[in-house]
Amino acid sequence: MLTTLSTPYTDTRAGDLAWVLGREPLPALAVRELELDGAAVQLRLLGASHQVLLEEDGGSCSETVACMQGSSTPLPLGVSKRVGVWEYEFAAHVEKLAPASFAGRAQELLALVSDHPNGLAGTFPGSPDAFTALLVRRQSGQVHWRTWHSYPQEGTLVSTRTRVGVPVRASAPLPESGRGVTAHTVLPAGVRASRRPAPA
Repeated sequence: MLTTLSTPYTDTRAGDLAWVLGREPLPALAVRELELDGAAVQLRLLGASHQVLLEEDGGSCSETVACMQGSSTPLPLGVSKRVGVWEYEFAAHVEKLAPASFAGRAQELLALVSDHPNGLAGTFPGSPDAFTALLVRRQSGQVHWRTWHSYPQEGTLVSTRTRVGVPVRASAPLPESGRGVTAHTVLPAGVRASRRPAPA
């Protein structure tokens, strides 16, 4: 899904992006609501980037990446933490591109997301290569989403990847012999899994 956002493009910088978990829904310029095998997902395009809201089985997760006044948490390269009963993993990548490469990459990403059944992209009037795009999918019982934020005035493209694990179900306890069982988690391409000992 592709939309033109009803606000002019302003001269923001990739370095102004901040990351926040647990923030309340912010005013959005465009919203797409999706149901992915029981998980309710809201993709929200903000005037200064994105917000994703996830709800499932009574649990919730809110991720905001945006230029927010008063925020002291800069965009991290990676985060891995527990959010309620879920495991949350986040990674960000910033790349600088030459003007010709930037325009081609921007149009490629816009085509990818706008044609995807679970995508939402918004362009800003006044700059065809200024956009924010989100794409979500469900895989192996987990919810994954990717986002892209373009800054043509400085030739910078910021991409993020997020994975949220499904809640631990009390009705499915580990067997007594579960200490020797290894859990395999499917991660997005490009994200390496860390080897951790099984919990005692």
